Amino acid sequence: MIRVGIVDDEILAREVLEEYCSKINNFELILSTGNPLEFINFMQQNDLDLVFLDIEMPELNGMEILRSMIRPPKVILTTAYSEFALESYNYGVVDYLLKPIKIERFLKAINKVTASKMTDSKQRSASEELQIKHDGMPVNIPFHSILYIQSFGNYLKIFTDSRMYLIADTLINITTLLSENFQRTHKSYIANLNRVSKASRTHLLIEADKVPVSAMYKVVVSKKLEALAKL
Repeated sequence: MIRVGIVDDEILAREVLEEYCSKINNFELILSTGNPLEFINFMQQNDLDLVFLDIEMPELNGMEILRSMIRPPKVILTTAYSEFALESYNYGVVDYLLKPIKIERFLKAINKVTASKMTDSKQRSASEELQIKHDGMPVNIPFHSILYIQSFGNYLKIFTDSRMYLIADTLINITTLLSENFQRTHKSYIANLNRVSKASRTHLLIEADKVPVSAMYKVVVSKKLEALAKL
């Protein structure tokens, strides 16, 4: 089953999406809300596979929600305004639906979700390796050897036990390829929590390097480190 959420402050728009989702056999609608803060709080303790996310909402818009999420699910953005389309793909969204949403366009979008989930399953292999291309050549990096990942402009620096790899990618995209022990700690960093030797309120010590922890992520980082310590 694909666990689905809908976040849209327009009641009629939510009702349309709820009806469409009810027609899909492997969809389980877990949350439907017009309050973006309710969604943020829900995601602190729960997981969803797919979210239909409106862009224009009070308090937080769709783009701000995407930037705030630690490990975002698959996202299909919904809006009445086409000018957001190009920007939306910078956040790794699956698709972008213009309101009023027709059933044919809805079905096309969810077919992309199915294809994307199949790709993710293949990429997150049983061998627990991150598959990248470095200098045009395929490279498999064992998860346990990755220390942390840093965003560097339009590139990522992947720091490992043996070397650093520079690849063209985004933190949002690479997060979907990593195991659960990897955690976003800052807008520019993902850390392998299994490699943390010491933690403070502002930094994680991994080998000889200090990985920053911002206020947005410190609570979830602390909880995950506590959970790992109990294993």
